[in-house]
Amino acid sequence: MNFNIFVESVVTILQKKMGEDYEIRVTKVTKNNDICLTGIVMLRQTDQISPTIYLEEPYKQYCEGTDLAEIAERITELYKAQMKNVNLDMSFFNEYERVKDRIFHKVINYDRNKKLLSDVPHYRWCNLAIVFYYSMEAESLGKASILIHYNHLALWNQTKETVYQDAQTNMKRCMPALFIPMQELICEMTGISLEENDVKMYVLTNKEKMYGASAMLYSDEIAGLSERLNSDILILPSSVHEVLLLPDDREHKYDFYRRMVKEVNTTQVDPEEILSYSLYRYSRKKAEIEEIIV
Repeated sequence: MNFNIFVESVVTILQKKMGEDYEIRVTKVTKNNDICLTGIVMLRQTDQISPTIYLEEPYKQYCEGTDLAEIAERITELYKAQMKNVNLDMSFFNEYERVKDRIFHKVINYDRNKKLLSDVPHYRWCNLAIVFYYSMEAESLGKASILIHYNHLALWNQTKETVYQDAQTNMKRCMPALFIPMQELICEMTGISLEENDVKMYVLTNKEKMYGASAMLYSDEIAGLSERLNSDILILPSSVHEVLLLPDDREHKYDFYRRMVKEVNTTQVDPEEILSYSLYRYSRKKAEIEEIIV
């Protein structure tokens, strides 16, 4: 059966399993890079929050031979396990004063997120977009977050300018930039020590290593590296979580680095976490980051 019929069948089975106290909703969720996923939400009238369980992986399991009854049982068990950890009163989210200290920003690709950005406050930056999210503090949810939409600004009676200012303050306070020489990272991963001059490449992220590419917006490390190396700095987008920095010594043509970025995006980065296929440069003369357009 095709995916749509699979979804309908799963909903029918779950509705019988869960009973009349539950409403089984099918929802479409647009993720980063306009990746649209289909999920189900199982809600009782008393529930304020419920996990979204995505159906793409269960459908893959079905296509590989798992029967529908087993799929529905796995979904039910996953729902119950997640609901044990979800006991949140979300009423605080209606008041900006209670959420503003946990609002942060991240950068995503502008052209690959046009559908998402139509409903999300953002700033254009090079060929990227700066968007905002609320980071949950509940330990039971791990690193959960809520993307800020225009309806949230209306609810809070706030402007995106205010949200951006608060996000910048929060990033510097809670997620300071983390600057790692590549030789240290290689040593940590492999145990092999390299001399500093062997690898003139650096990783820029934040201390949480989550959406760390946005450290470009507030970190002084890029400008400092540029001064130390007496060079413009080439910036390679590794993912939404980090970027790579190296001196722009013009020894390699930019096509070499473009191919490298494309290869990493294609083979190493999850589709949702791809930031860009472009190259960027910190210009010492302009004291700003620019996209390299050839």
